[in-house]
Amino acid sequence: MPLGDYDMKTLIFFAIVLVSGALAGTIHGAANLAIVEPYLDEAIGIENQNLFASGEEEDTPQFWVEYNSYRDWQKGGQVLAGTILGTSIGALFGIVYTLSRNSLPGKNDLRKTFVLAGIMWLTIYFIPFLKYPANPPTVGDGETVVLRAILYLSFIAISGFGVVGFYQLYKKLKSNTKVLAFAGYAIFIGIVFALMPPNPDEITAPMDLVNGFRAMSVVAVSVFWVSVAVILGMFWHKFRPDVQKPVIQN
Repeated sequence: MPLGDYDMKTLIFFAIVLVSGALAGTIHGAANLAIVEPYLDEAIGIENQNLFASGEEEDTPQFWVEYNSYRDWQKGGQVLAGTILGTSIGALFGIVYTLSRNSLPGKNDLRKTFVLAGIMWLTIYFIPFLKYPANPPTVGDGETVVLRAILYLSFIAISGFGVVGFYQLYKKLKSNTKVLAFAGYAIFIGIVFALMPPNPDEITAPMDLVNGFRAMSVVAVSVFWVSVAVILGMFWHKFRPDVQKPVIQN
């Protein structure tokens, strides 16, 4: 293949990966705005009442003007933030898909991207979420923010690298023993789950608010993974950055 064709394939790859991530991230941001933000409003409302009760803030028109301005700015940036985050995660998804495409089950790219999205959703989002579930603003001590972030990101890293390791084992095993790789990961992540420290913060907010926030957070993130699987799968099928076009000689 001429060098120009390699360059074009590379450009097509980056284009479909970044566009897929950006579109899926935009959808995720819109989902957050629609189904998660109402719980944030309720949680922040409780936090504001606590501030008024403690005397840290005064319930004045000026406070509400500043608060509403800030929240409008936050909500306005929700979709943009989703687009930016989605682009970065979409790039990771595209790279992993390129490296694992031939090993993924499925007769077409759409099915393969769904399989990969399901694996990544489970291992780098849902399992860590079960250990360290998302909480609304009223939950969590400000002094433990760094610790909580370290624990959560550490769990994601351990689970992610664990999947990579057992994927390598999966490729080396014979067809009738490949299930051992899945069993090995399940045992591995179960041990990690048990050994990782618990969330250090006590939940003092109403549990219906906390559970509703967590449930909608799962839905919003799941929307992203479904979206990126559909969009990348369709783009990949259409543009086929992995296929070399035959060179026509005159």
